[in-house]
Amino acid sequence: MLACYTDRLSVRPGERFALHASATSSPCRLRIARVGAERREVFSRDGLAIAEQPVPPHVDRDGCGWPATLEVEVGADWRSGYYDIVLTDASGAEAHHFVCVKAPAGQARSTAVLVLATNTYHSYNWWGGANAYSNVTGLMSGTVPFAQAMDEAIGVLSTQRPFAPLIVAPPEGAPRLVNMRKRGFEEKPWASDHAWMVEHRASPYDGSAGFLHKWEHAFVAWAEAEGYALDYATDYDLEVEPDLLAGYQSAFFVGHSEYWSGGERDQVERFVDAGGRIAILSGNTCFWKVRWENDGKTYVCHKWKGFEAEDVPPEQATHLWSHRAFARPEAELTGLSFVFAGYHRLGMCVARGQGGFTVYDDRHWALEGSDLFYGDVIGGDLPLIGYESDGCRFTFDDGGLPRAVPMLGVPENLEIIGFAPCAFGEEAGRGYNPIIPPEKLDVIADVIFGESSAEAQAKVLRGHAVLASFKRGEGEVFNTGTTEWAHGLAARDPFVQVITHNVMRRFGVSRPGAPA
Repeated sequence: MLACYTDRLSVRPGERFALHASATSSPCRLRIARVGAERREVFSRDGLAIAEQPVPPHVDRDGCGWPATLEVEVGADWRSGYYDIVLTDASGAEAHHFVCVKAPAGQARSTAVLVLATNTYHSYNWWGGANAYSNVTGLMSGTVPFAQAMDEAIGVLSTQRPFAPLIVAPPEGAPRLVNMRKRGFEEKPWASDHAWMVEHRASPYDGSAGFLHKWEHAFVAWAEAEGYALDYATDYDLEVEPDLLAGYQSAFFVGHSEYWSGGERDQVERFVDAGGRIAILSGNTCFWKVRWENDGKTYVCHKWKGFEAEDVPPEQATHLWSHRAFARPEAELTGLSFVFAGYHRLGMCVARGQGGFTVYDDRHWALEGSDLFYGDVIGGDLPLIGYESDGCRFTFDDGGLPRAVPMLGVPENLEIIGFAPCAFGEEAGRGYNPIIPPEKLDVIADVIFGESSAEAQAKVLRGHAVLASFKRGEGEVFNTGTTEWAHGLAARDPFVQVITHNVMRRFGVSRPGAPA
């Protein structure tokens, strides 16, 4: 076994972090590199003698407890960013982990900060057994049936353990979580690239979280190549540093920022209300409420079991942010919600979907100079919509433009730019075995409509991915409503790029290294 983890995921220049490792083939080599538009190595150490460490029972919940292999001091010249930690043993095998380097305290280097979705990383991490979704090891080994594996999900997870390899370091070119083409006539439904998953022994959770070769990496590579400067932080930083955003004009959430703690959400709301701007280039954003304990060593995420799994005051429980017990639906901040959208181009969820947004408000500020007009489709060939999406209910005004229905936190002043159909899950009894069965439709129906009848549950299944923006307090929110926006940037789609440039400009992102 070769594996490693750090005692914390974010540091500032001049601070130290500890690396904990286990190896059966020693000595080992350590390399640390910043990953952006380019990869730049900042630290190396050869000849590390690392012993094999035991894996304790319930390591997924309680952590490894391994001794520190060494401490690394972050150099003053380490730019804020994502740093890939690579440990190579004597046989050539590799293990990866990472740290996020923040800007020096009180010295923001940029006007904008990218908040890495590390809560999502923790929720999906199944190293040592289970994650917040299932007993993944039992499921993957075939020793535990699917339903039982789901019941054996854990709501208390340790951050003191490695990440599953395909979460933290998938190979370059790993498939996206979207069907890249439309389903053919009477073709059997599928999801993502099954052959690749079998070849790489991938779990159903590996593609949903992580930085390398995924959404955040694609966004950063594009932004840096275009000359934009960004500082970095993690979800946990926004929980424990309540004024972290105060030095910035804007904050970015990219890809799959699904899990938010109370302190993080409080800070982002204060930031926007005071005039800050947030760009959500993400889908399924702020869907689940989570909690931190034990100085960041314990992450609590009970999901659907949030009100039955532990005896805590309702305000401390973990469940849907849109649950009435919290009275804080995420759409109050994000403008949109996963409960009003769902999946696109995955299994039978809109299997022949257009893959892009149909433009309605072609005079919106985000479309300035984009050569986009009413009825055009953005990103259909990419596809720009797939995997998970956020949306809202809407009607049409007498001018033929969509207007948001202000329900479950969706603001009345939401400006809808475009939309596309989504499905919250696959309908049963339609002649195909479901790949994406809808989760807890009764709970979602009760959250949206206040009752969970069969009719209410049926209404949940149909929704729309929505591209929108709105003003809140003194600030502003832009939301792509799709996990896949960064892939449009990676593909250098001209429409997606122009829209993103407009957002960056309006949201005051510094661009000291813009191409000539």
